Amino acid sequence: MGRLEGQVALVTGGASGLGHAIVERFVAEGARVGVLDRSAERLAGLAAAFGGAVCGTVGDVRALADNRRAVEDVVDRFGRLDCLVGNAGVWDFGTPLVDLDDDKVDAGFSELFDINVKGYLLAAKAALKPLVESRGSMIFTVSNAGFYPAGGGPLYTASKHAVVGLIRQLAFELAPHVRVNGVAPGGIATDLRGAAGLGLAETSIASVREGLEHFGREVTPIGRLPTPAEYTGAYVFFASRGDTVPTTGAVLNHDGGVGARGFASAAGGHDLIQKLGLTR
Repeated sequence: MGRLEGQVALVTGGASGLGHAIVERFVAEGARVGVLDRSAERLAGLAAAFGGAVCGTVGDVRALADNRRAVEDVVDRFGRLDCLVGNAGVWDFGTPLVDLDDDKVDAGFSELFDINVKGYLLAAKAALKPLVESRGSMIFTVSNAGFYPAGGGPLYTASKHAVVGLIRQLAFELAPHVRVNGVAPGGIATDLRGAAGLGLAETSIASVREGLEHFGREVTPIGRLPTPAEYTGAYVFFASRGDTVPTTGAVLNHDGGVGARGFASAAGGHDLIQKLGLTR
């Protein structure tokens, strides 16, 4: 019997990348899973792969109505909700402040925070009643950027630090009825996209293969990037009801040891003086 036998989960951004791996692992552990995702095509692929164990809802995590509809779809289909996994996100591809175009700062900031932070808050709001009823849990995907610089630029890093604060505040507010925790993965080769407001909507993290290989080989102490599937055990741990009774407000730094070593080059190699047109 799987560790999540009989449980029902909802995963946002669950039709690709790490989210897809979480869905696959949860189903393998005995759970039934709802998925909120913008892509009808990818959701159809999930239905074909997992059949009746998965139900999909097309929507945008930035809309409370879409989050509510996803929760309703899950409860109507499976009768309950035990775990919310907030996972949908976008990256800024490490764009430093000096390289942020003046006309893109507002749009980039709004998009990063609307998806990475507000999307989690809205999902929590939508799922609150059924999770209180089941004495369930929330799990939010953070990042090594939630603890350390250089996992993204100032927009992404600030958004992931905000997620850590959100986890702690919700753990405080929702105790003892709902446990709230986070998983902070390190580098990962997935279809995670950049922010449209920064002109990066069609760029995926997997496309910067040379940089990922360097990160895995030279920066990550374990010597390689973990696969998406290798990150999913942490989500199963937090979702399970056996060993995690005392656990709320916790964030697992699950980054392959990056936090122990740190990033190799300060300021990412950017020549700030030159870019600002200053003289030394």
